[in-house]
Amino acid sequence: MTDSLPLPPDPAPSVVRVDVWSDVACPWCFVGKRRLETALERLAERGFAPRVEIEYHSFELAPDTPVDFEGSEVDFLAGHKGMPRAQVEQMLAQMTQLAAAEGLAYDFDALRHTKTLTAHELLHHAKAHGRQLEMKERLLKAYFEEGRHVGRVDVLADLAAEVGLDREEVVAALEDHATRARSRPTSTRRARTGSRGCRSSSSTAATACPERRTRRCSSGCSRTPRGTRRPPEAHLTPRSAGRVARSRSD
Repeated sequence: MTDSLPLPPDPAPSVVRVDVWSDVACPWCFVGKRRLETALERLAERGFAPRVEIEYHSFELAPDTPVDFEGSEVDFLAGHKGMPRAQVEQMLAQMTQLAAAEGLAYDFDALRHTKTLTAHELLHHAKAHGRQLEMKERLLKAYFEEGRHVGRVDVLADLAAEVGLDREEVVAALEDHATRARSRPTSTRRARTGSRGCRSSSSTAATACPERRTRRCSSGCSRTPRGTRRPPEAHLTPRSAGRVARSRSD
């Protein structure tokens, strides 16, 4: 029961830093984002509201995807993962239901699968202008709920303008690939660690998360890679939030 969530002891840490390796095309990442936000809101309701600094880093789940992929999400996953189409359809239906429980309206029929490197470039540009969190939210919503093509510069520029970025400046930066040197190495470094999914970490630990065909916990997190210690925030649920906060104050 959420009412039994224990309050962490005082004094609370002044700043909690959360680093997230995430792809715009990762359905579990949007769900995890909502769960983290919900946990933080419930902690605040109980009088514990540390300043939380969240930073998103680049991770491409399928870097070999063409910008203009011809086909549906079912087509992509069936070919990319080698899964039967019926199994993919069932998986997406389950993902849609799980997202709905977090207030998200996934539309996999309208989804435009694409290479996300340019979207990551935009996130780095947005970070430099203090708009990364707003840009991440807008990109996820555009991709999973609105069927927008987030691999095209003109679409990305329109979305950037909606969160307060200068559209012409965004177009110039993306066409010149001004942030590619900063956005690509992070994703490449994740690949060298052997991680196959997106990752989140705090000042004390790191854990693997979604879009894997692996055993999942009750909250949807994928199995932690060998040698990696799973922290409490891996589950990103309100029940875990008290434990996370307690560990930060020790």
